[in-house]
Amino acid sequence: MAHIGEQDGITIGSYWEASVGEIKEDRQLVGEARFDVAIVGAGYTGLSAALRLAEVGLSVCVLEANRVGWGASGRNGGFCCTGGTKRSDAQLISKFGLAEAKRFLAYQLEAIDTVDDRLARWNLDADRHSKGEIILAHRPRDYAGFAAEAAFQKETFGVEAAVLGPDALKERGLGGPEFHGGLHMPYGFALNPMKYVQALAAQVRRRGGRIFAHTPVTQFEQDGPNWRLATRYGSVQAEKVILAGNGYSRENAPNWLNGRLLPVMSSVLVTRPLSDGELNDQGWTSDLMAADTRILLHYFRLMPDRRMLFGTRGGIFETPDSLKAMQARGRADFDRMFPAWAHVEADHQWHGHVCLARDLSAYVGAVPEMDGVFASLAYHGSGIAMSSLSGEKVADLALGRITQADLPAVISRPLRRFPFPALRQLYLQGAYWAYGLKDR
Repeated sequence: MAHIGEQDGITIGSYWEASVGEIKEDRQLVGEARFDVAIVGAGYTGLSAALRLAEVGLSVCVLEANRVGWGASGRNGGFCCTGGTKRSDAQLISKFGLAEAKRFLAYQLEAIDTVDDRLARWNLDADRHSKGEIILAHRPRDYAGFAAEAAFQKETFGVEAAVLGPDALKERGLGGPEFHGGLHMPYGFALNPMKYVQALAAQVRRRGGRIFAHTPVTQFEQDGPNWRLATRYGSVQAEKVILAGNGYSRENAPNWLNGRLLPVMSSVLVTRPLSDGELNDQGWTSDLMAADTRILLHYFRLMPDRRMLFGTRGGIFETPDSLKAMQARGRADFDRMFPAWAHVEADHQWHGHVCLARDLSAYVGAVPEMDGVFASLAYHGSGIAMSSLSGEKVADLALGRITQADLPAVISRPLRRFPFPALRQLYLQGAYWAYGLKDR
């Protein structure tokens, strides 16, 4: 499967790039180098791991195929929230038991707190807003189940979820013809993901960690007690390696990754700033992070500069025609869900990868039968918080500070290969057709 990480593009064309101005370019690796730990991928995971390792005095390098923020860490919708799995809470309890489901929730909340603490310590203005996240019922029958879900969350996890009826939604500035009620979850906040990832990279550099841009890993092999990572113009030898490429990983670096990840497309548009009149015409004035109840969900939020961000799921093939069709569907969905803004221009539109795994959960841990190699990836579309904490945890595993048993069971099972991996995109297409029917 060809991954977008194999391309040599420099810019994404996103609103996030435009919002931060000039992005620092790290130099390319040329020649031979040696570090205690080599990390593949300069997103939230890899940079969080690098920062942890540099803070305890290890020499660490991060090898990035493009540049900091080029992958999912600079393309996502900016939702710092719970996530890391596509399994429901009931499914997690059935598979792992109630104690492990609670442990996983605690991990997700710690992940949100990790980002919150970083923003405070670094005094970083990352355009933060939203107190929690609201799930909007796109059908009346979905809203009918919210009261039971809120009661389940309260009784099982102690989560104070609030149910909002259609009138309450309108009063709170969450108006739209497809919103039949809401379930407000109290955790998380929104931010500018590019500002965050660039600040994280700056912290790594300040601590002495080395980031090498435009340095894809082309070969991965054991060399005595160390691992040798060949790149385009050089190589790195390291005792330990952390794989942090997520949905932009090369499947042959190392071969263990082959067939274990399924990158799918997500498309995002950002409008021009909206006027008071336009906001009132639509009845949407809230700054809450929002998503609907579809399986192929939409996610959206009104940002501090009063631009509307709107994201969609459902793309599979990364050809020009397929991407154009995906973006057209996204715009059509936006116009239908926010009809008063159908005339509003989108100043920016881009796409990125959501990384899925066969078991529908992230993995943080050692790579089987590769002594000294660790991985943290497959966040299933909610990676800002999860990857920030998991990057620290995978570094702690490499340091021997913690063991696999110290992590929730939900994220501790090594990734299994998909059956017939060459056909992943084709049977995903069939699944998407089925999901589309269920979402009606």
